[in-house]
Amino acid sequence: MTDAMPRPRPPHLVRETTRHGTVVWYVRVGQGPRTRMREPFGTEGFWRDYRLAVEGKPLPAKTGPAPGTLSWLIARHMASAEWADLSPATRKQRSGFYKAAEETAGAVPVSQIDRRAILNGRDRRRDRPFAANNFLKSMRALFKWALAADYVKADPTHGIKLLSSGVDDGGFHAWTEEEVERFEAHWPLGSRERLAFDLLLYTGLRRGDVVRLGRPHVRDGEFTIRTEKTGMVVVAPILPALAASIAASPTGELTFLATERGRPFVKESFGNWFGKACREAGCPGSAHGLRKAGARRAAEEGATEAQLNALFGWADGSRESAVYTRTANRAKLAREARRNPAPVVSVRDRTRKASISQTVAKSVVGPAGQEPTRKIIM
Repeated sequence: MTDAMPRPRPPHLVRETTRHGTVVWYVRVGQGPRTRMREPFGTEGFWRDYRLAVEGKPLPAKTGPAPGTLSWLIARHMASAEWADLSPATRKQRSGFYKAAEETAGAVPVSQIDRRAILNGRDRRRDRPFAANNFLKSMRALFKWALAADYVKADPTHGIKLLSSGVDDGGFHAWTEEEVERFEAHWPLGSRERLAFDLLLYTGLRRGDVVRLGRPHVRDGEFTIRTEKTGMVVVAPILPALAASIAASPTGELTFLATERGRPFVKESFGNWFGKACREAGCPGSAHGLRKAGARRAAEEGATEAQLNALFGWADGSRESAVYTRTANRAKLAREARRNPAPVVSVRDRTRKASISQTVAKSVVGPAGQEPTRKIIM
């Protein structure tokens, strides 16, 4: 009976719960200052710091996150070979989400990061669907790596769905053919804006690759470039419309696109510059939306999933290429259905169907004066 009783808390040790639900421990002797414990409760480091705080001595300088915490796991991940293999853009994006997670839950043991915690993080950003989805993708990558490295026993992100962006199935608005024509009418052949437009539309490259593309990448009418995001090598022809645009436009020495000073664009500044050009033309699209328009065009012209993967630098079995081919096939079937005449129903068949309908209606309504039974579907 005595063994089941809780042990008394050591003197001067205070337990509190933050507004985020995190348990923290403090040492406070009398009315003196509070000293927060940084190590997980019960560990050797915790009791070492507890004794120092009670004696009024300073705690040792913190050399790194406590083992087993979320910050510790993130640090391990960012020191891994898998992290080094990611593109600089992907590392920059994910590190921003990891930093935000550390600020609110860095000291939380990884074992306590469950499905509910991930959902809370996603839903807290629900007013910004793209940010919410990128947060989920970042945490999914972290725990997928941690599971493979035996740092965790389960992936808390498993089965959690991305939020609907409310724009397109893939997020960014895909340019319509009418918007393409509107931009071309506003920015004539030979302008830098038109060259940027044609490069995005006729190569299908992301903005980070378009700003790097230049004559050193072109040989025998084809361009070859290793994509920044996935590291895939894309080899594709320079289409006649793009060749004409390049010939008519001012270009840089090493890149086709260049600033007014003749220097290559940085992809972030290029995105802002091209967005302004789109607004001036009265188009709601973006650089990535032109990539989607190019993929749609290729799929409608009969490109297979494998061909789309090769053209746009997607991995084999990519979900993105399947979306475009499936949409193109549905549109083709719908157009073919419109060309086919509607089935003709004879008068005899109509009479027979009407008779059957009346019989079914009587059986459903039941005796006079009674309401039919309804099946409620929530």
